Amino acid sequence: MLWIKTFHIFFVVSWFACLFYLPRLFVNHAQTTEEALRDMLLGMEHRLIKMMRFTLWGTVISAVFLVWSISGEYWKTYISQGWFIVKIILVSGLIFYHFWCIKIHHNFQQNIEQRSHVWFRVFNEVPVFFLLAVIYLVIAKPF
Repeated sequence: MLWIKTFHIFFVVSWFACLFYLPRLFVNHAQTTEEALRDMLLGMEHRLIKMMRFTLWGTVISAVFLVWSISGEYWKTYISQGWFIVKIILVSGLIFYHFWCIKIHHNFQQNIEQRSHVWFRVFNEVPVFFLLAVIYLVIAKPF
């Protein structure tokens, strides 16, 4: 079980690094008017999205194995706990955020993204609050 937990933590940390960095690239992208810098940012975003996809799948797959290794044949009881349900809802929100970031990248590729760098600075903070809530739920299991 420790190896599964280790891999899960590794993938979660890696996925969050991507979720924090990609919107930061969007801030820079929204500010630039230079074509060469725009192309460089598009390339960086594209490569980061590839890593983001890999780490998302690693997170999800390791989570399934972790739940099974913790709960065994009682997995239905484990996943029906209140804290776990709220955690899954929050993680689903993060997965939505993940795909929203990819959509924003495509908008930048097509040169149709209209949001300001200020909007992206705020957007960049969203996963922080989800992360804090998920960590609390996993550690405290309040309900």
